[in-house]
Amino acid sequence: MKTNKRAQHTKKEQQKLLKGRIIAHLGKALIVEDEQGRTARCKKRTQLQQPAVGDYVEWIKTEDDAGRVENVLERRSLLSRPAKNGQTRPVAANLDQIVIIIAVKPTIDPLLLDQYLIVCEFQEIKPLIVLNKVDLLDEGSRKSTDELILLYRNLSYEVIEVSAVEKSGLDKLRKRLKNETSILVGQSGVGKSTITNSLLPDLDLQTKALSTASGLGKHTTTSSTLYKLPEGGDIIDSPGVNIFGLAHITEQNLAYGYREIKHLAEHCKYSNCLHLKEPKCAVKDAVETGDVSKKRYLRYLKLRDKLAY
Repeated sequence: MKTNKRAQHTKKEQQKLLKGRIIAHLGKALIVEDEQGRTARCKKRTQLQQPAVGDYVEWIKTEDDAGRVENVLERRSLLSRPAKNGQTRPVAANLDQIVIIIAVKPTIDPLLLDQYLIVCEFQEIKPLIVLNKVDLLDEGSRKSTDELILLYRNLSYEVIEVSAVEKSGLDKLRKRLKNETSILVGQSGVGKSTITNSLLPDLDLQTKALSTASGLGKHTTTSSTLYKLPEGGDIIDSPGVNIFGLAHITEQNLAYGYREIKHLAEHCKYSNCLHLKEPKCAVKDAVETGDVSKKRYLRYLKLRDKLAY
């Protein structure tokens, strides 16, 4: 009789809905951290939408260190990327900002930078541009880099200059990451890993703890993971996800992702102006007068053609 009661009590305890946050997605396993900081390896309920790292969830215990995610709580933001058959796949949830890392070398790709910023505008997530490897700037590259950075600063994008190797500018970056949930993105070779290691002195310890929680024996390099910053705040690292693509963005609505074009579009003669060959286009007029960067406008046209095909 007592054994049955104990079994019923244990079952009831396991069925109780608990609050938590997904801090890693390792293969099919979701690592959930509860409100006391303990972790459990979970599966998701079969019919549940695909959760993302950063999601706040309701889950139940099925064993001591295991459970099942029952519900995904309301998100304040979601970063997703294109998947097969026109679908999208969640990358990270409840982000406060996307930290876009560019670097003097190998080279700065303004078109890719614009794509990141377009995603930020559409998904209403605050962007932060980090220019890394400033120690490699010389007389020749300084002028063109300064011109590019000034362009984005004039559009009210914040840019922080750092050197992960010389550790300059990192304190300023830490202040901007404090108490925020951020994801670091950037093309290969920009120094994302070096910056991450500088920001997370206990990265190895956090990685080992997650590996133990996952039961996989090692930390997979393709997993999305949330790391805790010592000053407060979180970094979501999603290796291999460097370009999110322009999901749900078409040649017709692309202009919304360009701050200066969106601002001027309301002054165009036609409400559906695409800023190509239409008469009395405020955007084209601003390009002619130099009030809108011709280079950035040409990148808009290039992306528009890309989306059209």
